[in-house]
Amino acid sequence: MAKTDTISAPKAKKKETPKKPEREFPKLNSKNAMDFFLEYEKTNKENKVRITTDFGDIDIEFYEITKFHRANFIFLAKQGYFDGTQFHRVVKNFIIQGGSTDDPKIGKRRRHIGKYLLPPDTKRGFRHHRGVISVPSSEIENAYKLASPYEFFIVQNPNGAYHLDGQYTAFGKVTKGMDVVDKINSVKTDNSEWPLKNVYIRKVVVINQSESL
Repeated sequence: MAKTDTISAPKAKKKETPKKPEREFPKLNSKNAMDFFLEYEKTNKENKVRITTDFGDIDIEFYEITKFHRANFIFLAKQGYFDGTQFHRVVKNFIIQGGSTDDPKIGKRRRHIGKYLLPPDTKRGFRHHRGVISVPSSEIENAYKLASPYEFFIVQNPNGAYHLDGQYTAFGKVTKGMDVVDKINSVKTDNSEWPLKNVYIRKVVVINQSESL
């Protein structure tokens, strides 16, 4: 009787667990954010951005001396955080506030970047004139007016909003596009000041120093 060869079944290959891509930056929190941005601003000196909205472009120039807030905004813009967010609060003849949304994808972006607050920087002498960009307080009750790093507001009132001086950090100004700010400020809102028709921030791009706004 002929001897038959036995063929072993091929061993199943172990599934390799895909490696998570290395982070370009640490996950930010209340302990490391200050040091991170103080280092970040040393090599990211840009101080101009263009906000593209459904109503047109708004060009912003940040004050050099408010380093922490400028670096935070530039960092978030380079990460693409603001793209697809909304001007979610519009107060007639006062301000337009942006950087938030009810889209869960944006919440995922926030979780990826981290949870932290911005310290106030209100003693630089900058006032809340028309066209000034400033930061709102966090929803968390805090005695030190710590601010949400993901949101901002632009003063629309022709007479300014000087009652905010000393409480909120003014860290830049609109150099072009106040007509766009006025258009957004005129949209209809619900009782919570949210526009009835969403006003999207399509993208925020950083403008190099050599480029002109």
